[in-house]
Amino acid sequence: MSKVVVRGFSVSLDGFGAGPRQDLQNPLGVGGPEMFSWFMQTRTWRKMQGQEGGTTDVDDEIATQAMSGLGAWILGRNMFGPVRGPWPDESWRGWWGEEPPYHVPVFVLTHHARPSFTMKGNTTFHFVTDGIHAALARAKEAAGAKDVRIGGGPATIRQYLREGLIDELQLTLSPVLLGAGEPLLAGIDLRALGYECVKHTSSQRAVAHILLRKRP
Repeated sequence: MSKVVVRGFSVSLDGFGAGPRQDLQNPLGVGGPEMFSWFMQTRTWRKMQGQEGGTTDVDDEIATQAMSGLGAWILGRNMFGPVRGPWPDESWRGWWGEEPPYHVPVFVLTHHARPSFTMKGNTTFHFVTDGIHAALARAKEAAGAKDVRIGGGPATIRQYLREGLIDELQLTLSPVLLGAGEPLLAGIDLRALGYECVKHTSSQRAVAHILLRKRP
């Protein structure tokens, strides 16, 4: 059965899901990549970069699961790029080069319309201007029996959490202090929303992989 999921999303020890001052040079904000060092050492990540080698431990298992069984993604505007306000033109096509890692339809939340476009590897970006529910309906239709992944950023995940629309969250707690940035769970009462921890695993890199699931 298709689920709405968050997977492979790293959180700092002080609760931030992205660092401050996101820009072209800092897609994850200043200090943000430190939270994902566990992921960037895995065989899964290196394969995505066209490289060999990498770790094959629990971190790689989590990385593989995070990219598997997905039929569509939903991204916030900031996850797609650093451009703010109305699109000045259509030159910005994402952080990822000519072949993004998605290979399925991706629905980008925005207040400013833009035509859809397809990139190498069968990733099609659609820009949704009528809210999170409309984006989810379109993503579910595109995904069919596969899962829909809410890719972030933190503000987008919080919006879907508040509406109780996420079935599972797989979070990775990284031993990093950012000091500032965008908090992931600020103002969110997960317990009241019906979420519970159903699995937690530690890795050799001192990160904790935590799976939260919404009770029926």
